Amino acid sequence: MRATKKRRMMNRNYLDFEKPIFELYNKIEELKKLSGSKKNMDEDIKKIKDKAEQLRDKIFTHLEPYQIVQIARHPDRPLTSDYLENVFTDFIELHGDRLYGDDKALIGGFAKLDNRPVMVIGHQKGKDTKQNIYRNFGMPHPEGYRKALRLMKLAEKFSLPVVALVDVQGAYPGLGSEERGVAEAIAKNLQEMMGLKVPIIVIITGEGGSGGALGVAIGNKVAMLTYSVYSVISPEGCAAILWRDSSMASVAAENLGITAPKLLEIGVIDEIIEEPQTGAHSDPQKVYKKVKVFLKKELKRYSQYPLDKLLEERYQKFRVLGKFTEA
Repeated sequence: MRATKKRRMMNRNYLDFEKPIFELYNKIEELKKLSGSKKNMDEDIKKIKDKAEQLRDKIFTHLEPYQIVQIARHPDRPLTSDYLENVFTDFIELHGDRLYGDDKALIGGFAKLDNRPVMVIGHQKGKDTKQNIYRNFGMPHPEGYRKALRLMKLAEKFSLPVVALVDVQGAYPGLGSEERGVAEAIAKNLQEMMGLKVPIIVIITGEGGSGGALGVAIGNKVAMLTYSVYSVISPEGCAAILWRDSSMASVAAENLGITAPKLLEIGVIDEIIEEPQTGAHSDPQKVYKKVKVFLKKELKRYSQYPLDKLLEERYQKFRVLGKFTEA
C-alpha cells in the first residue's frame, strides 16, 4: 500500500512547493538503483524517506491559500467525468439547451447512485490541451447554463434529486457569450433553482469561481473537498483589479477567504469532504468513496423532507449569507 502511494507520488505532476519532496523521493530511487541487492544503503534510504515524509507533513499542514488554489487546479485532479464513472452508474448524457446548441463545458444527465436515480450536472474541463480546447477549459457559455436549467426542470418533472459538481474558474467572458446573454442565463438559474421542488446537493470539487459556479450551485446542501476553493473572483483577477498586478495573486487569495475551512466557518458551505493529505489526485479512489458516502447520506436525509421544509431550508440558507450586526 505504501509502495503504491510512493509510486503515485513519483509519477504524477508536482507543484512548485512540492518540489523538495519529489527531489528526496528521486534521490531514494537513485540510491536503490546504485545499491542493487546490497543492503549497505538501507539505512541511508530509510533516513531520506523519513525526511521526505516529515517534509511532506510540514508542507501540507501549513498550506497557504494560494497553494490550495494550485492544488484545486492540479492537472491530475479528478474531473466531473471521473466522478460520473466512479461514483455513479448508468449515466445517460443529455445534450443541448433547445435554444442555441450543446455546450461541451457543462455536462449532465440521468445517472444512478446505488440504484437510486438522480440528475447529475457538472462543469467539465479537459485532461490535456486538445480536450481543454474542446471543453473550452471548462468555462460554459450561456447555452451551458440553459442546458443545466433544462435538466434541472426535467429532474423536477420526474421527482429526481439534483447533484451538481462544480469545477470552474468562471463562466466564459467572450464576446459571443456576452451577446447570447450569459449574465441573464446565470441569473435565471439562480431564480429557478431557489424554487426547484427537488433536493439540490452541490459539491465544489475543484475551483468554484464567481457566477460561473453559482449558476449551478444554489443547493440545499453545499459541500467542498478539502483542497477546493470557492470565490467571487479568481485571485489573479482580484489582484489585477486591485493592484493592476496579477503577481499579487497570493496576497489576494489570503484576503478573499476562499478555502473550505474559512467558508465553513462563516456559513457559506455546510460540510468539508476530506481529501488525502497530498490532494485528490494522489488517491482518487479514496475521494470517490468519500463523495459517494456523503451523497448517500444526504439523499437519504432529503428523502424524508416535506416540500415546504425543503424550499424553506434552501431559501434561508442563501438569505442569511452576508448577514451582519451593527455595534
